[in-house]
Amino acid sequence: MNRKVTVLLLIILSVSTSLISVSAADLAEDEAIAFYNKACGACAKYIENELDPALTEKGINLTKNDYINTPAARQEMNAFNDNWGVPPEFQSHLATFIGEKLSLQGHAPPTMLETLLQEDALEGIDRLLIYQDEMDNPTSYRAWGFKGDPRKYSIETPITKYLNWFQENKGTLEPAVSSRRSSPKKLLPLILTTGLLDGINPCAIAVLLFFIAFLFSMNRAKAELAKVGLLYIGVIYLTYLGIGLGILRAFVFTGAEHLMAKIGAGLLLVLGLVNIKDYFWYGKWFNLSPGGIFHQKGKDWLKKATLPSTVVGAFFVGLCTFPCSGGIYVAILGLLSTQTTYWSGLGYMLLYNLAFVVPLIVILLGVANKRTAGRLSRWQAGNKREIKLVTGLIMIGLSIGILIWLF
Repeated sequence: MNRKVTVLLLIILSVSTSLISVSAADLAEDEAIAFYNKACGACAKYIENELDPALTEKGINLTKNDYINTPAARQEMNAFNDNWGVPPEFQSHLATFIGEKLSLQGHAPPTMLETLLQEDALEGIDRLLIYQDEMDNPTSYRAWGFKGDPRKYSIETPITKYLNWFQENKGTLEPAVSSRRSSPKKLLPLILTTGLLDGINPCAIAVLLFFIAFLFSMNRAKAELAKVGLLYIGVIYLTYLGIGLGILRAFVFTGAEHLMAKIGAGLLLVLGLVNIKDYFWYGKWFNLSPGGIFHQKGKDWLKKATLPSTVVGAFFVGLCTFPCSGGIYVAILGLLSTQTTYWSGLGYMLLYNLAFVVPLIVILLGVANKRTAGRLSRWQAGNKREIKLVTGLIMIGLSIGILIWLF
């Protein structure tokens, strides 16, 4: 069993790290890519009547991606913004990247397009960002060469004013602060740590201990106990992964990932306070303990102790324990929706859920007899309040940390 578990963990780790390494492709000088909402009539009209003709005239091929109907396109847009170091406050509903030098965030006026697309227009500038997010009657725009601070001009001001100013002052300008998106070196420890902390929750562990003790009471062989217990953990893993994919897709579909990430962190704060409440007034008012008909159905299925019943029972347990243990998960998903691409976010999710089930794996491997299982079960039941307090404090700390990260 140990060898099989090790191989499975190595496979998940390998797939996860390979997904995390995925990033946006580079653009050639004669290529451009635009990310837009097809339902936005003004955006479609701008691309069709102004942007595409201007690029075509210069021999630049434009690829158009609708990020509403194709969620993966939004993740690709995030990847481009990430690689370029575009801060969230300068990310528009319409983002165009032209070659490796020019990013148009929003609707650049036709006269500005004509100037910027001239040969050698950006000579001496590594990269330039133009931000103009208004669709009707714009009054101003911002220009930024990724050094110093962005500068604001009236919409009638030629872009050459900024280009000339930048050339005169670029030697004294400080390099731009890197994008708020996080590198794997910073994000990976957070994902693994929070996954482990989330996995040490009284809900899923209590049901696993109940399950193991029940198997011992039926005098099941250790090999069979290990097989069924590992299947239970695998279903919990897949159930939480499925829930996470659904929530992450909802974040992306709303088109407001930063808002949803802040909502997730706020929810984590509330759940942390509820856990602390349970330390002082356990069981009163609202609580996060699993319950209801589906939770009982999960236990009933587990009592049958067959492979099919274990799958069904573990699925019910995963669904019903999510309100108890999913607060940290939701906040982390909100963070991933703003800090990663689609595929790297999926890799982080695989690792998070792997860390989440590690405590269950350790318990399954470490419970060698009925007496040990009984002791662990009694310890967990006798320390519910303390577990709630520690979990609540961790949730509040993570919530504050994530909110600081986002702001």
